[in-house]
Amino acid sequence: MGTLYITQDDAFIGKTDERLTVRANKQTLQDIPLIKLDGVVILGRATVSPAVVIELLERKIPLSFLTSMGRYLGRLEPELTKNIFVRAAQWKAVAPSEQASHLVRGFVRGKLKNYRNALMRGQREGSDLDFQKALTQLEQVIAPIETTTEIDSLRGLEGAGSAAYFGCFDRLIRADGFRFEARRRRPPTDPVNALLSLGYSLLRHDVQSAINLVGFDPYLGYLHTQRYGRPSLALDLMEEFRPLIVDAVVLSGLNRRTIVPADFTTEPLSGAVSLTPEGLRTFLRLYEQKKQAKFKHPVLQTQCTYQESFEIQARLLAKYLMQETDKYPPLVLK
Repeated sequence: MGTLYITQDDAFIGKTDERLTVRANKQTLQDIPLIKLDGVVILGRATVSPAVVIELLERKIPLSFLTSMGRYLGRLEPELTKNIFVRAAQWKAVAPSEQASHLVRGFVRGKLKNYRNALMRGQREGSDLDFQKALTQLEQVIAPIETTTEIDSLRGLEGAGSAAYFGCFDRLIRADGFRFEARRRRPPTDPVNALLSLGYSLLRHDVQSAINLVGFDPYLGYLHTQRYGRPSLALDLMEEFRPLIVDAVVLSGLNRRTIVPADFTTEPLSGAVSLTPEGLRTFLRLYEQKKQAKFKHPVLQTQCTYQESFEIQARLLAKYLMQETDKYPPLVLK
């Protein structure tokens, strides 16, 4: 099954034998074998029984908490893996170091090339679309990545490339009733930003689970600066996946009219926009389907799901830090 998403407010999550059960209003909403679960995400309010907490920890199944609007709150974390050698290599490479610069170049290059490929694909599919200006801007910021050693300069290239991409994002949306002017996060004040923010929160849960499984310290990253409580490495590894998974799910859901304007609600005081319960279930289904979709991994040359690719990329990252390979290859797909 993969990840279980619980969206019913005041649900009770319990355990019966080897199964996890979700109940609300004296009804059983979910009854799932624990062996099929890779993770659990609660959106909104729910009660988790002590037996479930113990079982999830023992099985190393992460449990993340998000608000009903998709803002990440925190997670119940199983014990870190015992592979101290991966974490030692991770800390040894802390900036300034050539390894840190190499990894940041990889994260930025992967993200921006996937942005470029998304725009090229959108231009092919829409005969009336012309993204040549943005594509030229992206090529101009991608070109110097390999010769740039300063991490702050690489962050500047990443910012310039992201601005070029999101400057075109509105034209990728072909559904009536939806507009995108700029990236707005706290809170999202339009439906498109609400979907992006929710999707990125879900992606963080999945990527952080993968790097924990491999044995990393999620709080020590290279592209994202160190900050108390920030899982910088998870945010680093997320970058190449943002356009591949979340942006693709958002655009597909809107353009295929699977998600419609009636699926959103606006909070009167703050203006924050969020999905209705039905819209949330639809988006979670689309996100889970995307994670289970298969593709040919360009490095391994084997079929894998996007869910599996989180761990694959984390292991490729570990191999580079452990000096078993001479480079980290970001996931870039056409």
